[in-house]
Amino acid sequence: MTGSNSSGTASYRRLDVARRRAQLIRAALGLFAHRAPEDVSLDDVAVAAEVSRPLVYRYFPGGKTQLYEAALGSAVAELTQCFAVPEEGPLTRRLAGALDRYLAFVDEHDAGFSALLRSGSVVATSRTGAIVDEVRRSAAGHILAHLRVPEPGVRLRMAVRTWITAVEGASLTWLDEGKQPAVEELRDWLVDHFVALLLATAARDAQTARVAAAALALEPADGAVASLARRTVALLTEAEHLLPAP
Repeated sequence: MTGSNSSGTASYRRLDVARRRAQLIRAALGLFAHRAPEDVSLDDVAVAAEVSRPLVYRYFPGGKTQLYEAALGSAVAELTQCFAVPEEGPLTRRLAGALDRYLAFVDEHDAGFSALLRSGSVVATSRTGAIVDEVRRSAAGHILAHLRVPEPGVRLRMAVRTWITAVEGASLTWLDEGKQPAVEELRDWLVDHFVALLLATAARDAQTARVAAAALALEPADGAVASLARRTVALLTEAEHLLPAP
């Protein structure tokens, strides 16, 4: 018993500053994942990390706000990688892979994700807002890279940022609705949403039209875009007055 305590204390003291901070951040992330930040105390973090409350303050003298920002920064590092999928194959397949990773994060960190994007947490600061916007900018950068557009115009940038906002909004609604529909259905709908938004923008912008044409050329005849096209045509046949005369 004594030997075990001595060993635990020795291990406890051997952690360097970086490893101790990482341990506390991991503990905080585990709590923030399923509870709103305002419902988590430093005592909760200390218990989860199996350390004393003074030790938490030693590494985060700014209290819970500083710890929350550090935990959020760690989560952002993971989120920003969601859209960093290999730039090969059809665009819709790449988007689906990125959304699988993004929605898995939302599912795992439901309460924290909801509190973060709604800016409802009592520990939210201008810094946390900047951290969240970093995810949006990074996601937009990855998508534009997938579209192979080094210098996007305002309309294309707007379309991409609009879609990212839609993904966030849909994710929050999905959580509100008890994670319904099934996550695969949500993913496929969001991919359809991107294609529709890209085409709507292409109809009014020459650069987006070129980008859309290049992306569509890589799509298979039995893929997501083909399925969307067939469903869309079926709907339009119900409104024949909108179609050109044969």
